[in-house]
Amino acid sequence: MRPLTIEQTERLTHEAVHYYSQLGWQAMMAEVNLTPKPGLVDAWNTGAHKDMALTDFHLSARAIAQHFPDFLFAGAKYKQLPVQHVLKKIRPIGIACEQSMFRATKGVNTHKGSIFSLGLVLTIIGRQLALQKPVSAASISQDVSLMCQGITTELMQITDTPTAGQRLYQSFGLTGARGEAESGYRLVVDLSLPYYLKQLIEGKPQQLALLETLILLMANNDDTNVANRGGLAGLSWLKTQAQAVLDQGGLVDSTDLEKIKRFDRQCIIKNLSPGGSADLLILTWFLARLPYSK
Repeated sequence: MRPLTIEQTERLTHEAVHYYSQLGWQAMMAEVNLTPKPGLVDAWNTGAHKDMALTDFHLSARAIAQHFPDFLFAGAKYKQLPVQHVLKKIRPIGIACEQSMFRATKGVNTHKGSIFSLGLVLTIIGRQLALQKPVSAASISQDVSLMCQGITTELMQITDTPTAGQRLYQSFGLTGARGEAESGYRLVVDLSLPYYLKQLIEGKPQQLALLETLILLMANNDDTNVANRGGLAGLSWLKTQAQAVLDQGGLVDSTDLEKIKRFDRQCIIKNLSPGGSADLLILTWFLARLPYSK
C-alpha cells in the first residue's frame, strides 16, 4: 500500500483505505462465486462465454483490487476541485487498472465494467472521507452523478469505427454503463439495493437473496452486453424471462434453483450474457455494506 501524504492522513486513514479496497474486492468475488447465474461465468459453467473461466475472474479481481487505493487517494487529493473536474483526473488510474486486468487474464475482458463503476464509487468515498462528509449509498449516488454529468454525450459522436457503446446508443438509444453512472446508479440505489436489503432483513439466505436481486436487475436493466449479442429482441426476451421468475414467486429455497438452471441453459443457447447486470449486482453488494439512507 502506498504511503499517505500529510494532507491525506488528516482525513484518510490506512484503515479506511484498506477497508474500502477490500470491500471492492469482496464485492467482485461475491458476484463471480454466486452460482448458478443465467448466461454468466460461475462455479458450474462459463455461461455464454467461450473465452473465459472462473479462474480468470479470480485473477482479475486480485489484480484490479491493487489499484483501488489509488482511486481513494485521488478522491482525497482532489477534494477541493469541483467534483465535475475529478473524472478526468482518475482516467489514468482506470487505464492502469485495465492493463493489470488484461495482464492477469492474458487479454480477456473480465471486469472492465466493474473497474469503471467501482473506480467512480471509491473515488467519491475518498473525497467524502477527506471532506469529513458522511459516506452512504445516497451521498455516493449524488456525487457520482455530479462527477459524471455529460459523459453520455460521447456516445453521440459519429466515427468510422464506432465502439459497441456508440453503436448501441445511436441505433437503439441505450446509454449503458455511462448512463448508469450519469444517473448516480439510480437502478441500484432505488431498486436493487433496497430489494436486496429487504430480503436479508426477512431472513432469506444470502446467496438466494443475491441471486434473486440479480434476476431483478436482469428484468429491469437495459443491458448493453445483452443487446450487443442479441439485439433488442434478445434483450426483450431476457427481461421477460427474468420477470417471469419473479412473478412465479422468486427464489424461496434451493429447490427454486432449477428455474435458474433452465434459464441459464436458454441464455447459453441464445448466447446472451447479462454482464451489465452483474456489474450492478457488484455495486449492490458493495453499497449494502455501507450506512443506508435514501
